[in-house]
Amino acid sequence: MGRKTEQTFRVIHRYLGFFLAGIMIVYAISGIVLTFRNTDYLKKEIHYEKNLEPYLSAEDLGSALGMGRFRVDKEQDDLLYFQGGTYNTKTGVADYTVKKLPLLLDNMNKIHKMHSGHPLFWLGIFFGVSLLFFAVSAFWMFRPTTSIFRKGLYFTAGGIILTLILLFV
Repeated sequence: MGRKTEQTFRVIHRYLGFFLAGIMIVYAISGIVLTFRNTDYLKKEIHYEKNLEPYLSAEDLGSALGMGRFRVDKEQDDLLYFQGGTYNTKTGVADYTVKKLPLLLDNMNKIHKMHSGHPLFWLGIFFGVSLLFFAVSAFWMFRPTTSIFRKGLYFTAGGIILTLILLFV
């Protein structure tokens, strides 16, 4: 591995890092926020009252409200009770409350949890490949005979051990 290779990897690593700094900040912040997704941390309650078609089934009601994993908890008279609200089957009025993150954090989380059906999924793939490049290119930035490279291998071993602990605990 020559000096030219090291320089090339350093330059690509540097400018790709600068280019992706914004999205890395988004992923870092949303990753922290997603850690608390099972709590109400930073969420605010928003009340909705929607007029829907009467006599919707539970499945159709969940779709009409845009709620994933929708479940009716109980039925009583003309009311269907679900988490956070009710639906009157006769009138079609759904009265419910949802807890949402502020718009900016919610959009960050949507980017973080992007899937192949999203129109910009290829950006997520590009970002993943770029992060993989960052991890691998670090090994070509220093000559294997230098002390900084050897120290880097110790940190790499520590990171791999920590990752294995996280995966299997």
